[in-house]
Amino acid sequence: MLKSIKPAIFCVCVTLGLSGCQTSSPPQADNATVDGSSASHDHDEGEHLHPTEGPHGGELIELGNEEYHAELVHNEAEGSVTLYVLDGAAKVPVAIDAIEVTINAKHQGEPVQFKLAANAETDDPTGKSSRFVSTDAQLGDVLDEEGADARLVLKINEKSYRGQVAHRH
Repeated sequence: MLKSIKPAIFCVCVTLGLSGCQTSSPPQADNATVDGSSASHDHDEGEHLHPTEGPHGGELIELGNEEYHAELVHNEAEGSVTLYVLDGAAKVPVAIDAIEVTINAKHQGEPVQFKLAANAETDDPTGKSSRFVSTDAQLGDVLDEEGADARLVLKINEKSYRGQVAHRH
């Protein structure tokens, strides 16, 4: 009888030992924000979370220390790339005083530069734009290349910003 009790006690001890301390808080989805959108990376407790894509479904580019964001939308069917300038929360358009913005990249190891022309939204103030567009199909191709190391360069309120473009393939 003692031989049959030992394995049972061993199993109970192992089960209790492996379960460890459990909290009673409900499980949360990985990288979920308070509003249900996903966060782009893990943060320490107390830091804010932000979305991984912009309001137009594009990829976000951090500008400054999240002072602003830009959203890059690549429309392969049309061969266009549209860039939206957004606030620090990546939700509200920010119209800037620029006729174009620049994306610098590498194509086959050589530096290339693309200009995206202002194409103001209807809500943008006169003479300013929160949207910039390029119809150069090569830009989309370069952004898809391995090692393109693309960077957005623009000015907002007379301050220069550079942001890494991490385009998904």
